[in-house]
Amino acid sequence: MEWRHNGSPRPKKFRVRKSNGKVLASIFWDQGSILLIYYLPKGQTLNAEYYSSLLKQLKDISKEKRRGKFPKGVLFLQDNALAHWALATQKELVYLGFQYLYYPSYSPDLAPSDYHLFPGLKKQLKGRHFSSDAEFIAAAETWLGGQHSDFFF
Repeated sequence: MEWRHNGSPRPKKFRVRKSNGKVLASIFWDQGSILLIYYLPKGQTLNAEYYSSLLKQLKDISKEKRRGKFPKGVLFLQDNALAHWALATQKELVYLGFQYLYYPSYSPDLAPSDYHLFPGLKKQLKGRHFSSDAEFIAAAETWLGGQHSDFFF
């Protein structure tokens, strides 16, 4: 319901197009390159259990890609998503030997991914239309994989 006069024009109804959907990617990177990209399967929820399993994969991949750098430990920075700060996730980080850096809620500082990684990716993908999730994933991974190691430093 809306208030209007008898002679006023009817409101315009816009056509809504259904989007192909959204793709949620968990991207882990360090000063040299992308370590792990994992895409959340359709219908699954990002929770502490799922995120903890990603951390286990990350540790295995980090040991393989960064031989010799693990004895000093890993400083781990993540944003403030609920799954990232759940008690189960914090316990998993301690178990894996990651020392996590506290990122304060409502901080005016942007996380490095929000400030450096994602704007370039968004700029590259802006205005493009993808017919499937796989096509989008291929385009994103092509751009991320094409970045020089100085980009991540």
